[in-house]
Amino acid sequence: MSLGMYGASIPVYQRQLGALAKVLGSAWAAAKKVDEAVLGATRLTPDMLPFTRQVQIACRFAEESAARLAGAEVPPPHDNAEKTLSELQKRIASVLAYLEGFKAEQIDGSEGREVVLTIAGSPLKLTGEQYLLHFALPNFYFHCTTAYAILRQSGVEIGKRDFLGAA
Repeated sequence: MSLGMYGASIPVYQRQLGALAKVLGSAWAAAKKVDEAVLGATRLTPDMLPFTRQVQIACRFAEESAARLAGAEVPPPHDNAEKTLSELQKRIASVLAYLEGFKAEQIDGSEGREVVLTIAGSPLKLTGEQYLLHFALPNFYFHCTTAYAILRQSGVEIGKRDFLGAA
């Protein structure tokens, strides 16, 4: 059986976001008396986005790409007002619930579907396969990885197994 576009996208997003939600919900923040406002504003380097934005953008890539691959309307942007770990968990939960609404038959076969993005005011035309493999997934993983790196930098005792999530 070949790997379809659905299998290469939705379950990947679900697993990775589920793993991130689990880390955000663990007891480490209370045990370490973490100031969530400080953590939320933490960056790896001054010119990178803070932790909360990393999580929000990872969520956005998952929901936008699912919609685009399915040929559905992209949901309106969130207000990105999350400041606490609990609020970020709720954001992830809402995206996971949204992803549950997609079925394989909506996304499989979208390899050749035209996806048009506007980047810096100019249209960028990609096939569904190009979009998923060379734009959506790399961006999704970049922001997830950066969120984990910020957590590690902040002293959270997590590792690769936490990042990978349940098998």
